[in-house]
Amino acid sequence: MNQPELQTEGMTFEKVWAMFRETDRKMEETRQFIREVSEQQKEVAKQMKETDRKFGELGNRFGELAEHLVTPGIVDKFNALGFHFTRDTENNKFRDRETGKTLAEVDIVLENGDIVIAVEVKTKPRTKDVDAHLKRMDVLRRLADYRRDSRRYCGAMAAAILTDETRDYALAAGLYVLQQSGDTIKLAIPEGFKPREWTASF
Repeated sequence: MNQPELQTEGMTFEKVWAMFRETDRKMEETRQFIREVSEQQKEVAKQMKETDRKFGELGNRFGELAEHLVTPGIVDKFNALGFHFTRDTENNKFRDRETGKTLAEVDIVLENGDIVIAVEVKTKPRTKDVDAHLKRMDVLRRLADYRRDSRRYCGAMAAAILTDETRDYALAAGLYVLQQSGDTIKLAIPEGFKPREWTASF
């Protein structure tokens, strides 16, 4: 039985050239697609950066709101315990006298002739914020020693929203804790609480 002949069509220069042009067209489409994806990614990144900026501004406003909520009445709460603070300042920056570099920033500082209490205000502090404030207190004590300030230094955390975990962590570290409660601020001093004091080393 005779086998049918396989018909083959010869490859001419024109056909090969057409194949190359088609391949080049597809490659250009692919490159264009990649460029479009890249531009979309850049636009998404730009939008994400703008969103992060807006969230940052919102966070700052929440922080400012927290300070406005908890700041009023702090002096009265401490003075009711017999501290008799004669000076309170907000947004304090402590700088190196030689370099001018800011070494610590404290939201509220309460002072009298015997003691200084540095209050850190947060909307909703976490345990890492407590740790950061403890390090800040070490810096304040070193600066006080440099100035020959022999007063006792204590720390406090004030919050608009406070979890039990963070409150207990701060109290265990020896920090006073102030928490927003309705329209007022509440100073949490559990039985047996002993505040940590950063005392002069000279």
